[in-house]
This record gives sequence, C-alpha cells and structure tokens, in this order.
Amino acid sequence: MALKNILVHLDDGERSAERLDLAVRLAGVHGARLTGLFAQSETLGPGLVARRPSDRLVDAAERAKAAFTARTAEAGVPAKWWQLAHGEYGHVIGETVICSRYCDLAVLGQHDPEAPARVPSQLTEEVILHAGRPVLAVPYAGTFAHVGHRVVVAWNASREAARAINDAIPLMQGAKSVLVLALHGHHGTGEKGPVPQVDIVDHLAAHGIAATQERMTVEDMMPMDAVLNRISDEGADLLVMGGFGGYGSGPFGLFGRGANTRHILRQMTVPVLFSH
Repeated sequence: MALKNILVHLDDGERSAERLDLAVRLAGVHGARLTGLFAQSETLGPGLVARRPSDRLVDAAERAKAAFTARTAEAGVPAKWWQLAHGEYGHVIGETVICSRYCDLAVLGQHDPEAPARVPSQLTEEVILHAGRPVLAVPYAGTFAHVGHRVVVAWNASREAARAINDAIPLMQGAKSVLVLALHGHHGTGEKGPVPQVDIVDHLAAHGIAATQERMTVEDMMPMDAVLNRISDEGADLLVMGGFGGYGSGPFGLFGRGANTRHILRQMTVPVLFSH
C-alpha cells in the first residue's frame, strides 16, 4: 500500500511541532497529502465541558492551523485541515478515532505523564485499537530526523504482526537495515502433516526489502523489554509491531493482549508503527 494520505494529530503542546515536522517529511518522501487534525481537551474535565469550544481552545486551534499551514506551504506538501467542534473528553477520543479511519497512516504522540494534560491519556491507544489504520506513535522526547532507515520488527506470526509488517512496507523500502525479531513459539509436532516453509524475510524480499531475521530467547525478561533492548543495540529509528496478540492463543501467543502495546507506549524512545 502506498502512503498517499497521512494524518497528523495536533494540539497546542510543545511536541506538536515535532509530530508535524516528522509528518511533513513523510508526506514529502511519499508524495502524500497531509491532513492536520486539531483535537484537544478542555481543562474542565469529563462531563463539565459544554459542547462548544472555549475561547482558549479556539485560540489554540488557530495557532495550530497557522503553524500547520506555514509548515506545509514551506515544504510544498498538499495539505488539508480538520479540527474538532469542541474539547469534551469522549468527543476528542471518538472523533479522533473516526478521523483516523480516513487516511493511510495516522501520526500521533506518546502520552507524557509529566506534561500538562491536553488530550486524554489513552488517546493514542484508543486510536490503535479502534481506528483500523496503522498508527505511527512519536515519543514525547527526542528529535527524529529520519524514520525507517534502521528498522526493527517485532514478529510473532500473529494476524496483528502480519498486518503491521505489511502496513510498514512503504516505510521500510529503502531502509539501510531491517531486523525481524522472531519471538513466536514453536509449531506443532507435525501431526497435521508437512506445511509450507513460510518465511517473512522472503515476503519482504519480494517488496525489495533486504531484511535479516533473528530468533530471540526471552526467558529472563518480558518480550517487549527484550525488543526495546535490541532497538537500542541496533540504533533503530523505527519499531514495527502488531497492536495486540492473544496471550496463549494459538501456537504463536507470546504477546499479551493490550499489555505489550501499553508497555511500549510507556517505554518507547523511537517512533513505533502499530497496527491492530
């Protein structure tokens, strides 16, 4: 799938500029249109916000739109602007999920527990779970000049992992290195007869991606901690993983349903492409 329609979530936080810069670079590389989505919560909290924006929220949206318009014009990237009608808690989550369905890739931020709350803390996780589109989550610290030069893929042969690796193909084409970390369990004992010799590296090669595969032993740590360690070792700038896997379900159940996504969303230090 080509990336021709990218969405980036914006608010008036300091990290919006980093997300916007990254999304503009991706749009330029892939010849994509970029949609800026302003979605921000009011400060009064759930149930106390009228279904109309405050003056403060209107001002924040106008500043975000001006920054988005200037940055996309400077880069020569085709652009479109969306903003939510108001900042009620549930509205921000629900409408961001819906808007994210109308793009090839949604770029959102990692929740920073130390920063002022501008959006619901679970916003990115909810989009990963419910939007049905790949989500590129950007850490709340650091600058990322490149995404997809050195890639690590968390692979357990699940439906979610298969979805994620295919969604990430446009980001991996042209990568300097792609390392597939095989954390999946053992196949059966052969009682069902011979099976085809499936090979995810071979599948990537058909797309012009030269990947290597490494089987990991994770007996002494959680699978996602082992993945994070390898990201650091490889100097990776992108992690690719399925949003969820069923722990103990089927022959490849090593990723806990939801738990590992939340763990990565808390601990990530490089951009992560999630699919569910």
